[in-house]
Amino acid sequence: MDEIVEKLKEIGLNEYQSKVYIALLKKFPATGYEISKLANIPQSRAYDTLKTLENLHIAIPSNTKPVTYTPIKPKELTKRYKRKIESTINFLEKKLPDIKEEDYTEPILSITGRTKIIDKITEIIKNAKKTIFISLFSQDYKYLETHLLDAYNRGLDVKIVKYDSFICNFGKSFQHSGIPMLEHYFNGKFVFLTADNTEGIFGITQPLKNDTPQVIWTKNSEIVFLIKAFTVHDMYMIDIEDNFPEQLRYFYGAGLKKLRDKILH
Repeated sequence: MDEIVEKLKEIGLNEYQSKVYIALLKKFPATGYEISKLANIPQSRAYDTLKTLENLHIAIPSNTKPVTYTPIKPKELTKRYKRKIESTINFLEKKLPDIKEEDYTEPILSITGRTKIIDKITEIIKNAKKTIFISLFSQDYKYLETHLLDAYNRGLDVKIVKYDSFICNFGKSFQHSGIPMLEHYFNGKFVFLTADNTEGIFGITQPLKNDTPQVIWTKNSEIVFLIKAFTVHDMYMIDIEDNFPEQLRYFYGAGLKKLRDKILH
């Protein structure tokens, strides 16, 4: 019953009104005293609530003494509130001022704390419709594997950069190398994620020190593009390394050291 009460509260009734209406459905016609017992609320509150429901045309009083009450049918209640909600939405759609695309910029927000970060990533994966590009470590993958697999089974294009060694038997995965260097530069384990080219997350999920994990989440198209570009660049480099290992070692040395030195020093 608690769940029904919560849902009735969502459409506009308060807790006492919800409990009294449910009690009336169980026994009607009924007096205020009977309803207070059935609803397990104080008798004075039962009478006040019944009067309110009478004014809302949800409880119908009798012409007898003592007064008894009969509820309207559930279908009538839901139909009435459905009309009310639709009317409200239609009004707002017409009356709320439009925001011009050129005047609006999607916010860039920070999410702090590992649990909140994993929950947000999970939400993005579940809501994705077409594509998921993600780069992550095994410590995060174990929490996200089932959701990524579910997305793949829904027909999404799932591509994964694995920053360390873990098994992934779906989608297309790319095994990164040089992870100690990356962890050093990023000061911890991190994640990059884009979904449908419309939503993205990047940041530290597990800092090296006792810092708080923090990521950036946004639907800003320019930032989402950059997050995806970073991931795609990694995929390019990994595939090239896999197919031309000897040539790269000859030109750039083990672990592409000469290339890193050229760019980073």
